[in-house]
Amino acid sequence: MRSRALRAVDVVAAALDRIERVDVSLCAFAEVWGEAALRRAGEVDARVGAGERLPLAGVPIGVKGRHGLRGAAPLLAAGCVAVGATSVPGPGTAWQTWGLGAHGLTVNPWRADRTPGGSSAGSAAAVAAGLVPLATGSDGAGSVRIPAAWCGVVGLKVTNGRLPSGDRTGLTAPGVLARSASDAAAWWRAVSREQPVAEGPVSASRPADASLPVSASLPVSAVWSAGLGFAEPDPEPVALARAAAERLARAGVVRLVRPRTPLRLADPAPAWLALRASGTDPAAAHEGRRVRAANDRRLARLFAGAELLLTPTAPIPPHGHDGPGDRYSTALTWAFNLSGHPAVSIPAALGTDGCPAGLQLVAPRGREDLLLAVAREVAARAPDSHWTIQCMRI
Repeated sequence: MRSRALRAVDVVAAALDRIERVDVSLCAFAEVWGEAALRRAGEVDARVGAGERLPLAGVPIGVKGRHGLRGAAPLLAAGCVAVGATSVPGPGTAWQTWGLGAHGLTVNPWRADRTPGGSSAGSAAAVAAGLVPLATGSDGAGSVRIPAAWCGVVGLKVTNGRLPSGDRTGLTAPGVLARSASDAAAWWRAVSREQPVAEGPVSASRPADASLPVSASLPVSAVWSAGLGFAEPDPEPVALARAAAERLARAGVVRLVRPRTPLRLADPAPAWLALRASGTDPAAAHEGRRVRAANDRRLARLFAGAELLLTPTAPIPPHGHDGPGDRYSTALTWAFNLSGHPAVSIPAALGTDGCPAGLQLVAPRGREDLLLAVAREVAARAPDSHWTIQCMRI
């Protein structure tokens, strides 16, 4: 669109047409803003025609929830066109593992009888089904990463506090759902105003636009943990994520190392719940801060000897629409809402149920650039592997 080979109006119209055809079954959108989106696309075309450089000119996006436009200003400034509000859980849901769209419960594009995860349910489903290339999310306990894992897309949660968030507890951070790490990196550049690192290729196989940060070189040292020292994930998500980590190592992207002290975090559940209720229970909040401080020390020790931490994204596969029962799908993600570390889920493989599973990469605070660069290296070095899961079963 920047080269004027395409018009934003045509691209947005095609996205709206696909949403109209598919979303009756997928239920990924709570609202679709057709007229406003086409009007906005026309404005983008006019600005491009006048010579204005918009890095994301005419890219159709979904925004999480009916109030999602509030946090989308940097994307709109970059030229994106918001086509609608993606689904989130309905009122009164204790655990946000599903979405409620305009046409009903949001379904997983891989299996309609399974949830896409939550609470960024509609954003993940819309991206996985190819309705939009990008959709915004927010992650308070895994609400970007779990849907990304279960829908087979890339889901990034940024460092807590690095971007604006309306969550008074500080547990929630903005994020994005995208079909590729390169697209997620484009989102990050738009919202963070960071420029790509300009340096020579580290290896002959690396694309010129996918260079690692100056402080990193391949392979990146990484520690594997199946359960973070407290969780009891199901065998299959662990096996799929571990196999993905080993493929990363064979491709020369990471070097799996053993920490001097095995990583054993305290279960973050009590601390997370206490901090969420900190306004009403000072004693619980104090206990939450104690657990957070203990886990922060253990993570600091780990990152003193390695650049990344690798885990399964979710401890269970996607469940049915009746809910997860007594299993927390957040068991492996909310520790990093508590600690504030950035994390990304990338596709690992398909499970025996036909649904995707994810591999979670966690980096030191403020190192979104490292996460995204490593994730792009995965796609560049193994383009025909499970990393490039493509989805549209509907």
